[in-house]
This record gives sequence, C-alpha cells and structure tokens, in this order.
Amino acid sequence: MSPDDFDYELPPKAIAQHPLAQRDRSRLLVLSGDGIVHRRFDELTACLNSDDLLIVNDTKVIPARLIGQKQTGGRVELLLIEREGDSVWHAWLGGSRKPGIGSTIRFGAGLTAEIVSRDGRLWSVRFACTDGSVDHALERAGTMPLPPYIERPPEGHDADRERYQTVYASRPGAVAAPTAGLHFTPGLLEDLERRGIRRTRLTLHVGPGTFQPVQVERVEDHAMHRERFDLDAACAAAVRECRQRGGRVVAVGTTVVRVLEHCATERGEVAPARGTTGLFIYPGYAFRCVDAMITNFHLPRSTLLMLVSAFGGHERILAAYREAIDAGYRFYSYGDAMWVEPS
Repeated sequence: MSPDDFDYELPPKAIAQHPLAQRDRSRLLVLSGDGIVHRRFDELTACLNSDDLLIVNDTKVIPARLIGQKQTGGRVELLLIEREGDSVWHAWLGGSRKPGIGSTIRFGAGLTAEIVSRDGRLWSVRFACTDGSVDHALERAGTMPLPPYIERPPEGHDADRERYQTVYASRPGAVAAPTAGLHFTPGLLEDLERRGIRRTRLTLHVGPGTFQPVQVERVEDHAMHRERFDLDAACAAAVRECRQRGGRVVAVGTTVVRVLEHCATERGEVAPARGTTGLFIYPGYAFRCVDAMITNFHLPRSTLLMLVSAFGGHERILAAYREAIDAGYRFYSYGDAMWVEPS
C-alpha cells in the first residue's frame, strides 16, 4: 500500500484550535455496521453494553516544550522526549543553527542545559538548576507540547495544562496526549460506572514518533518509533474476565489498541508486560484483542489513520471521514471523536 491511499482533503477551518468549553460536549460519530449515527460524546452509554470493558491510557503529558537561549544569544527550542538519567534527557532541538556539543542553553530562573551528545535527530542534554530541583524547574519553565497544527501558543500556565490532559492522567511521561481520552469527564465516568460499565487502565507514554509522517513509498516499509508501556496484572485480569462473560474489549484510543495487540495471545487474552512497543498496524492486520474503539479524527497519511483503517476498513473509514467533514466535525487533538466497530 502507498501512503497516498490514506490521503484526504481537509479544510483548514476543520482543524480544532481550541478545546470545547465542556469536554464531553464534543460530537461522536458512531460507525457500526454500514451505518453512521451522529451523537454527542456524553451519549457514549448508548454504544456500550453492561458486559463491556473500557480500557484507558493513564499516561500524563509533561510540559516538554522549552524555549532557551544559546551562548551566542540565539533562540533554541527543546522538546523533551525521554528521561535518560536523573538530570539527563533525550530531546529534539529546533532553531536556525544548532548548538555545539558542550555548549550551554539558558532558560532563566537558574535552569541550564548542557549539550552532551547527538545521535541523528536525538540530542542528549544534561540539566542543572541553581534555584531548587531540576524537575521543579522543568515543570515551571516548560509548556505543553501542543501539536504544530494548533497554530497558537499554549494558553497560559493552566489552560492547556488542564485540557491537553485526560482527567485520569496519573503517570508522567508522554509528550503528546492520548487524545481519545480527552472527551471524558468525571461525571461521565461516574455515569458509566453506575450503569455497570467496567473500566481498567494501562500506560503507554506517547512519543512524537507516533505522529511522524510516513516517508516511504510502501506503507509496509515504515518503521514505528518505539514507546514505553506498562500493562499490569489488574488490566490483564480485567480482559480475561471480560472474555469469560462475553463482553467486548473497548480501547479508548490508538495507544491502547497498540499495547493490547502487542501483548495479546492468539485467544485474545493479554498477559502482564512492561517494555517498549514498535507495533505498526495497517490494513491487513488481524486483530486479536480489541472489539471496538474510540478515537479522534487523524491526519492524512498518518500511522494513526492507517491503524483505524485496519480496524474499521479502509474505504469505510475514509467514507466516514468524508461524511464527518461534510457534517462540520472538528478534527485532530482538540476535535471530535469516533466510535468504531469492525465492518
């Protein structure tokens, strides 16, 4: 397959630049069988059965975007990718001219970063702070790593820090939000529990590689960036119990799909595991664990759209996207959602 097979035209006005005032008032396109139903996300209970199991990703987005100044006075931007040691991080660097190895970047309030090494696009930087701990300084200096199609700066110190984060986020480490979960509110989660819908969680720390464009001619030749995950015994037991009672495993987001499928046996069960996954799912993949999924609308030619197309059917998903565009749905991270069942 070619990346061109996953292309579509999206009017710029359809790209959501801000979240809605209320998370669960986003729209929900329900794709079940050959039909499409237009709902609101707070009507999610209409899609679920009492025997179903919702699985969410509890990763927490860190304020990973830092703006600093080189010794020459030039501006440089860092995107923290993954912690390498106590004060050492792997990072992407942006700016017209990259600093040299051994040079120092200053961020103010006593926070500095020394450039230690470089491996391709990935840089190692060692942080130091003269005014308190490094972690606290990074929390103060950093902003939320909003994706580039949100063409505005992060809104203050609080607004995007709250909204570009799920309400159940608890394990810091992601540099992008698992956006399907952004629509849930404490009230909606409580309503689902009252209706007997079970929920469990796993962790996948979303890295920027998930959103990197596919730059090969054949989809099959693309290599996914590896991301850290943790699927514990409680999650594995919940999946097993769901299978035993005849319920459906409902993945909240593509990140949950990838972890479950990475860990799944041929019988659709999962065993506790921790590590990294580079699983790339595209049409032709045989799903073993996931029975339904909740997801946002994804970029053209992206690995995320390829995964959703593998699950829901290539032409069926693209047709649903066309209808969503015609119906005025909001796209991407702060946009609306889909409920997808296999065709």
